[in-house]
Amino acid sequence: MNTVIDVFLITGFLGSGKTTFLNHFIDAFPPERKLTILMNEFGEIGIDGILVEGDDLDILEINRGSIFCACVKTDFIKGLVRILEDIQPDILVIEATGTADPGDMKRDLRLPIFRNRFHFRDQICIIDAANFPAVYETFASVEKQMTAATCFVVNKIDLAETLEIERIREIIHRHHPDPTVFETVFGRIPVGRFTTCRNEADAKTSFAKTIRREADVEAAIAALLKDPFRVTLPPDALSSTVWTLKEATTEAFHALVRQLPSRLLRAKGFVRLNGEIRLFNWVMGRPEIIAADTREIPDHILGRLVFIGSADVLRELSTLGRHHPLVLEPA
Repeated sequence: MNTVIDVFLITGFLGSGKTTFLNHFIDAFPPERKLTILMNEFGEIGIDGILVEGDDLDILEINRGSIFCACVKTDFIKGLVRILEDIQPDILVIEATGTADPGDMKRDLRLPIFRNRFHFRDQICIIDAANFPAVYETFASVEKQMTAATCFVVNKIDLAETLEIERIREIIHRHHPDPTVFETVFGRIPVGRFTTCRNEADAKTSFAKTIRREADVEAAIAALLKDPFRVTLPPDALSSTVWTLKEATTEAFHALVRQLPSRLLRAKGFVRLNGEIRLFNWVMGRPEIIAADTREIPDHILGRLVFIGSADVLRELSTLGRHHPLVLEPA
């Protein structure tokens, strides 16, 4: 067991392919090493955790907003405490919500209560080539994620024109003079460089208990939230809502999808159609309904769709949900 935990941060705007990339990371991870995933989702229920593939994985989920904002910073720090004290992996991968500003990540890992046990290795920024022109000009979080990143995965290049991909390269180089860039589809890149751990000889301390009192954790969080230089607000004014749906026919659900606002940014969830479970994905006006894994979907997840968008789009959704026969509980 390593005495220092290597940390990778995966960022990328809504629907860019972070979870797909994460599954490739897991597939390539050495079986003799221990991996922990900390997933942060913007919505109040966690869909992505169900989509992560891997046996005997330690997965922690934090919902309700970005772990880099004050609203759930407490949950994030306590999650890191648990990882450090109880799980003690070789590598920790943090998948941030698509709306995150990751500027404070390195400083959080260097909090005195952690005693230099976290070693930040890399930030991998997933870029959706198909939707990049629209989101880069509109959402501040995209530029902030690119500014903080050290490695870029330009994903979905099969859905983008050559000129669009060239522009993405230019913008990446504008932020970084010598970046590491991969261009791919379905998030497939050689991930061996990320799955190797630091040599144990590099460690300077043993894995004795680091944090002895709950009061120490609370004091560290209180000091962190009072720091005027930390990021405490999300960079973009986005919100989320959840619908609970009845079981439906495929035709009826397709009809519902066609009524969704075209300006909706992201939607996802598991639904039962014609007696079979399907995964619904919506990214920037592109809907997708695919066969779901045969694993059991928890009752609190099945039939619930998470929507992310601006306030006016969610108001439009609310009006639609209140009157639609398939919707049991519009938020």
